[in-house]
Amino acid sequence: METVLKIEKIEKYYGAKSGLTKALDNISFEVTGGEFTAIMGASGSGKTTLLNCISTIDRVTSGHIYVGDMEITKLKRAALSKFRREELGFIFQDFNLLDTLTSYENIALPLSIQNIPVKEIKERVKKAADQLGITEVLSKYPYQMSGGQKQRVAAARAVITLPKLVLADEPTGALDSRSARQLLEVLNHLNTWFASTILMVTHDPFTASYAGRVLFIKDGKLFHELNRGNDTRKQFFEKIMDVITLLGGDVSDAL
Repeated sequence: METVLKIEKIEKYYGAKSGLTKALDNISFEVTGGEFTAIMGASGSGKTTLLNCISTIDRVTSGHIYVGDMEITKLKRAALSKFRREELGFIFQDFNLLDTLTSYENIALPLSIQNIPVKEIKERVKKAADQLGITEVLSKYPYQMSGGQKQRVAAARAVITLPKLVLADEPTGALDSRSARQLLEVLNHLNTWFASTILMVTHDPFTASYAGRVLFIKDGKLFHELNRGNDTRKQFFEKIMDVITLLGGDVSDAL
């Protein structure tokens, strides 16, 4: 399988010389095409900083990040904007749908920005809507939809450009348990049916158990890695809990 993401010895410092904080400490790993990978760690462990560097919201102090065959740590402003627009998909906690646009228009917006022909936009939106079961809400505005429908519309928008990588930062953090489970099923659907490569940051072991691999970060370093393999989600969840215990304290203390 193609390597979609390669992290090579990255470090990130914040602050001035008199008070430097090392947020990321010599982290390296790879994500291959079609993987669903979760990143876990305590608050302040560096997991969100890592995601911000991958999404190009922040820059590494040293090291290299490659998405496909592109080294994104060397890109300048215009190239960065193009990269985010064409190669990344984002899934947010609060969906970030535009209230003045219909579901169809929200999903189509990233393609319109890329000047994709109208006919192709219609075909892509229809295909995504069919696969995510939201065809009946394409003409509706966000306020006319349920939370689950909005989740699926946001997911369709995230993958409509066929991005190399879909990033999700604490996607279930603000959701109740029912909505969280629905969103995780949507992520599984994207991974299975769209073959989307997903990288998700989460503090929640239940959420992480939906992934195929979990990377644990402690004090800015890669601490441990778990692969789900043939485990059931429940078995994988129990293994995740075992690693959390090694990280120190119970779940509420560690995460």
